[in-house]
Amino acid sequence: MNETIRTLLNHRSIRSFTDQKIPEEQIDLMVRAAQHASTSNFFQQYSIIRVTDPAKKQALAEIGNQHYIAEADGLFVLVVDLHRNAAIAKAKEQPSDVLGSTDFFFRAFSDTVIAAQNLVTAAESLGLGAVYLGSILNDPQAVVDLLKLPKLTFPAFGVATGYPNQAPQLKPRLPKEAVYFENEYHSMEQPLEELKDYDHVVNQYYDLRDANRRVDTFTNQIAKAVTGTQSENKKKMMETLKAQGLFQY
Repeated sequence: MNETIRTLLNHRSIRSFTDQKIPEEQIDLMVRAAQHASTSNFFQQYSIIRVTDPAKKQALAEIGNQHYIAEADGLFVLVVDLHRNAAIAKAKEQPSDVLGSTDFFFRAFSDTVIAAQNLVTAAESLGLGAVYLGSILNDPQAVVDLLKLPKLTFPAFGVATGYPNQAPQLKPRLPKEAVYFENEYHSMEQPLEELKDYDHVVNQYYDLRDANRRVDTFTNQIAKAVTGTQSENKKKMMETLKAQGLFQY
């Protein structure tokens, strides 16, 4: 065990922040840490937009339907970015159609995710809290418009950071044997039975965290999630991706 491992194992989503401002040198460290993440073929196909305009922060909070988005001092949108390399190719008088392919999108998406994890780990190592904001994809076209994202870019998710104003319990993870295999995939034959103990742990977690909340289990949450309905904007996500010049083939 060392400080890096301890920071990783102590991760929890923080959704309430104090009014304390994050020093600019710490913002710089977080961005530099993100930049030193691994990147496919050294293409570095991502961008990080820090949102400081109160009106834009409020707009993102409304898109995500989460008030704390506007309250975070360090609010970032992580962008899948093939636009920059397309501009380089154009300047070099080279074709760049391949950047609109599914292959290149997933390379860029991987770059973006890995950079974001470095940013969050750096933030937590500095005593900050953080939460990922997949909710900005409630309306990806609205985010594209709000942040004036050019073709060949797409908002992957947001990250809100700040000084924690809460200390939630660690959320219990799936047992190791459910996610870690050797050499080949192992399907669950009886998932409800195999996850019975984990369901009990999750049930207790929610019960202790908020006695007024309806107690739930992991398997119940999954069942509800896959039978739920998506918003019309989410259903149009592929349309937005293609309109941005992505997933062309």
